Amino acid sequence: MKLIKKIIPIGAAFLPFMALAITTSLGNRIYDVVQDIRGILDVVLPLLMALGVILFLWGVVKYITAAGDEEKLKEARKFIVWGLIFLAVMVALWGFVTLIRNIFQVQEGGSPTSPSFPI
Repeated sequence: MKLIKKIIPIGAAFLPFMALAITTSLGNRIYDVVQDIRGILDVVLPLLMALGVILFLWGVVKYITAAGDEEKLKEARKFIVWGLIFLAVMVALWGFVTLIRNIFQVQEGGSPTSPSFPI
């Protein structure tokens, strides 16, 4: 029963995408969705990377101002580690988006083409 309660909302969330699949211009719709997601990521990724840098720098400032207090040093180390983890994840995500973009050959203002493989 718990599984059904989890599946129904997820299935309902994907209903609009199923409706898009019915249209005859599915390729254009998919391209529009890809461009929308790309536009969102172009705004969100730099903001999240800036947040990671701020988190890291906040940890460094807390570490410097801890003045040898072990509890404050532990807390500062947590900020530094989480800031670095956050930055690593964001850089990996940025690389993944670039990889997918290059695979599907999506350029600025262009339409995606099928990948070409050298023979």
